[in-house]
Amino acid sequence: MGETTARTPKLETAPHPRYLALDVGNKRIGVAVNDELGITVQPVLTLQRHRNPREDLRSLARLARRFSVVAIVVGNPLHLSGELSPQAAKTQAFAAQLSEMTGLPIHLWDERLTSHEAHQMLYEAGHARQDHSKLVDQVAATLILRSFLDEQERKSRNAGSNS
Repeated sequence: MGETTARTPKLETAPHPRYLALDVGNKRIGVAVNDELGITVQPVLTLQRHRNPREDLRSLARLARRFSVVAIVVGNPLHLSGELSPQAAKTQAFAAQLSEMTGLPIHLWDERLTSHEAHQMLYEAGHARQDHSKLVDQVAATLILRSFLDEQERKSRNAGSNS
């Protein structure tokens, strides 16, 4: 007799685009990346800045290749008013150099309050305040990337509902 088998929906196997996210500071750069399924964002490392910014750019370009990212999301440190801060101008210049070196598109992403939120998350997770400097930039980078990916998903859903 004929057997019936339950059909299970096929899982989407196409890889999700990967992004590298950066929280760029004067002393450190927090780095995060999303997984191939687009589900999670993980901290990668905190890059201690070098005297020569080209060394930082080369390190980040290597990470972009290692994770096969399609673009880089750079936290844009605007004033709370939304106006350009002096740090934002430096960050944007750095991002432009990174784009030139990697050939990848750069997405500047509003990072207002992410460092504050990162400190709060570390505090709530039981990390001592003096240990935050080791992790806060990575956590901020994950928050930047999560926010960016959530917005991409929201735009995708809205575009799909408009068709």
